[in-house]
Order: sequence, then structure tokens, then C-alpha cells
Amino acid sequence: MNKANKITMSRIIMSIIIIAILLFPFHEIGFDFPTYLIGGKIVIDLKYIIIGLLFIIASLTDYFDGYVARKYNIVTDFGKMIDAISDKLLTNSVLIILACEGKVSTTVAVVIIMRDIVVDSIKMVIGNKGHAVGAIYLAKVKTTLLMVGIILTLFYNLPFELIPLRVSDFLLAVAAILSVITGIKYYMMAKPYLTER
Repeated sequence: MNKANKITMSRIIMSIIIIAILLFPFHEIGFDFPTYLIGGKIVIDLKYIIIGLLFIIASLTDYFDGYVARKYNIVTDFGKMIDAISDKLLTNSVLIILACEGKVSTTVAVVIIMRDIVVDSIKMVIGNKGHAVGAIYLAKVKTTLLMVGIILTLFYNLPFELIPLRVSDFLLAVAAILSVITGIKYYMMAKPYLTER
């Protein structure tokens, strides 16, 4: 396993740790994370601050694995596959949990995840036919907005919540819109390969 793939695998491990912390019923074992009052009205839970920091580190590995792979010319099919899986594991799992907790819109979560399922299915079908669809710049913008939106949500939308200005919700809504747009673009790019016999 090359350096880039090791970085990607570290993102998968961190994703599992993040999911475990979010889902583990700490209160059932008599442990509660401390809470803090910010600005006299915003109560923050240390658990989400810890998750937010871990999520930032995991998100940064998404940049570094690609950088290392290109710099040392070690781009592999396995690396591309595991990178896509790790991205979805990190963002979509956290998005689902936050939606279940009422911290993000369920509509946003459903739209983004449905789009990912459709696009990944399209890529799989045309990949089996020996073709490939290149990455769309807007898709990278969508992923960036999604990650930043999730990070802000985990950090209670601070400091914008003090204004108050729901920047986290706005970024996630834009990410959902871009998900639909890029999903359509991927379909149009792949359509000739999907219809060929």
C-alpha cells in the first residue's frame, strides 16, 4: 500500500472513530461531556467540539492523499476507489447522524445522499463498459461546501450564531443544490455510454 492510500485509510479509521463517538450512549455508562455557555445563550457540548476537530483533520487528509498521489505519481485504481468510499463514509455518515439529531435538514441529507448513490451507480455502470467520466469542478466545490457546512454545524455555527446568521444551514443548502446540478451533469456526460449496446 503506497503513501497516498495509507493517508486515505487513515481517513476511514478516523471516520469510524467519529461515528462511534457520535453514536455511543455515553450517558448509559454514567458519563456526560461537559457543556459551556457561549454568549449568554448558546450551550455547546464538548463532544461536538471534539468531533468537529476530528472531522477537520479527516477532511484535510482528503487533500493530502491526492497531493501525495500526484506528486509521487502513485495514482492507482484502488486509490481512486478507496478515496471515493472514504469521502462518502466521512461526510454522509455524519450527515445522517446530524439529521437524525435534528441539527441539519433531513431534506439536505436525503438529496445529497441520493445524488451520491445515483452518481456512483452511473460511474460503476460505465466503468464496467470500459469508460470513465472525469471529475466535475462543481462537484469539488459541492464537497468543500458540504465539509465546511458540517464543520460549522458541529461547532454550533460559531461565531456566526452570535449575530445570528445561519451560515452552516446556507452552505449545506447550497451543497444540496450543487449536488442536484452536478448529478444531472454527470448523467448527461455519461448518457452516451449508458445507452450504448
